[in-house]
Parts: sequence; structure tokens; C-alpha cells
Amino acid sequence: MTILGSRKPGSTKNGSSAGQDRYTAHRQPRRGEMSALAMRSVQLLLTILVLGAWELLGRAGVIDQFFFPLPSDIFQTVWLWVSSGFVFPHLWVTMQEAILAFLVGAAVGLLLGFILARVRFLERLLDPFLQMFNALPRVVLAPIFLLWFGLGIWSKVAFGFTLVFFIVFFNTLEGVKSVDRVLVDNAKMLGASEKQLLRHVFIPSALTWIFSSLHISVGFAITGAVVGEYLGASGGMGYAIAQAQGVFDTKGVFAGMFILMIAVLIIDLLVNRLERHLLRWRPVRSS
Repeated sequence: MTILGSRKPGSTKNGSSAGQDRYTAHRQPRRGEMSALAMRSVQLLLTILVLGAWELLGRAGVIDQFFFPLPSDIFQTVWLWVSSGFVFPHLWVTMQEAILAFLVGAAVGLLLGFILARVRFLERLLDPFLQMFNALPRVVLAPIFLLWFGLGIWSKVAFGFTLVFFIVFFNTLEGVKSVDRVLVDNAKMLGASEKQLLRHVFIPSALTWIFSSLHISVGFAITGAVVGEYLGASGGMGYAIAQAQGVFDTKGVFAGMFILMIAVLIIDLLVNRLERHLLRWRPVRSS
């Protein structure tokens, strides 16, 4: 398989200079586009404008503060939760459940997606069952998981798994099936085994589809954990939000939502960094 792994002209021992140039160009904005710093500044300005308008409308009485508490009050509640350490045990429980649901769901989705994409008989055999389970509303499964696994973390992991699995599975399936057949046939003509096809052709070609599903799955994994906690738990962010709702503490509800959004943003940034690292070989798309 020397052709699949061969170096291009101008390559060095540590990798092709042309590939490095493409990666550098990929990170630089094209003409007419905003730089990353400028985009972040605009996003920060938009956030300030929205929160400022919310604050002013609330103080002016246009917005009912009982249903939409002031951003300043929400941030004060967030600071109280953080400074007192109240939020960290709950956040740790939710992150455990979400990470386990994400890892297990993504791993099973990737494995089954690759297998069914390569074995046409299994895809046709299991397709109606997968479609039926995918169409099933996930919320109806939460009480069943609570009965099966109790109020611990595993009922939330199972619930989050059902959300993550189908997203990763269907994206992986379509990503592998969309690989150029000419490329696959040429690799087979060169004597590539199924393992070599998987490593050098299918996985690189399907990575874009896979990471697209992973970005979505991060939020759904946390959603599954929080919804499961909301329905029945002894700890976690969903439990904390449910407790705040039970005493009509809308500031606590919004504070829990804000903390969850920040957690999702941080995890998504980590997935973005991993994606840029693994897909640094991609050529720059022309404008």
C-alpha cells in the first residue's frame, strides 16, 4: 500500500511542507472574512447588547421579573452557587453521566455504523428496527430506565445513550457509504485488505460526518443526563434545577441553565480542537 501512504513531492521526514502550508492557510481567514478575534469580539458585543436590553426592559417593568429575572440577579445566583461550592457536586454528577453516555453512545454508534455500512445484508436486515427505535420518543423511556437502573447515574447514562447513539450511528453510516467508490476500487486493486481500507480510506473520508455528529451529541448527552435527573435523582444539575423550580426560584432555574450552557461550550471547544487536529490534512476549500 505504498501509494496510499506515499509522500508527495516536497515532503520532509516530519511531514509534507505542502500539507503544512495547507493547514496554515486553513487557519487563516480568506479575503473578505473576519478574523477569529474580530468574530469573537462581535459575538461578545452581541451578548452584551442582548443582556443589556434584557436588564433595562426588566428594570423598566416591560418584562416580568418573576418569569424572566434580571441577568444581574442570575449572575449573582451563579456566583453564590460557585463561591459556596453548592454547584460543584451537582455539576460533577451531571458531567459523569453525560461523559459516560457520550463515550458509550458514540463508540457503539461508530462501531455499528461502520459494520452496517460494510455489510449490506445487516443494514437491510436491521434498518426497519433501527428506524422504529429512532422514531420512539426518548422521554417515554426515562421511567423504564428509572425502574431498571434506579435513581443512580446508570439510568441517566442509559437515557443519554439513546440520544447519542442514533445521531452518531446514522452519520457514520452515511459517511462511510458516501466514500467515493472509485477510490475504494483503486485501493482494492492495489491489494488493500479490509483493515487497510478502514484505516486509510473509510475513516479519513468519514471523519467530517463523524465530527459533525459528535458536535451535536455533546449537547444531547448533557440533555439526557439533565432530563433524567429532572425526572428522578438525588443529585445533579437537573436535580438542582428541579429543586429551584419547586420553590418558584426562577433565578436558580436560569442560573442552572447558564452553568450548563457554559459546560457545553467548553466541551464543544475541546471537540473543535480535536477535530482541527485530526482533520489538519484537509485542503482549503476555495471561495
